[in-house]
Amino acid sequence: MWGIAHIFPTKSVVSDFEPTTRDNRLIIIMEWISEGLTMCFIGVLAGAVTYFGGAANPVSTLIYRLSALMLLVMAGLTLATGARTRIIPIKICPVIKTVTAVLLYLGSIY
Repeated sequence: MWGIAHIFPTKSVVSDFEPTTRDNRLIIIMEWISEGLTMCFIGVLAGAVTYFGGAANPVSTLIYRLSALMLLVMAGLTLATGARTRIIPIKICPVIKTVTAVLLYLGSIY
């Protein structure tokens, strides 16, 4: 859900960076949408592997753990860069990604 919530406010996020050049606006749009799509993909992948393979499947466990790792990497990147901005959703993003990663990992070790 955070991935979808990430994509919808793209226009207002870009306007928060004004004034900027057209190229920079396009880069912000690209980054903002691609991060949202990445989070959506992680959620769909975890859901699909659970639905089709079951939660106890070794492949499911691997997907959960790799997804958690990717979310932690994204949280670290956001913490090091985006969280230093004045935009509140970016500031809370590392927390949401980390909590989700922990939940995915805990779900993989039941």
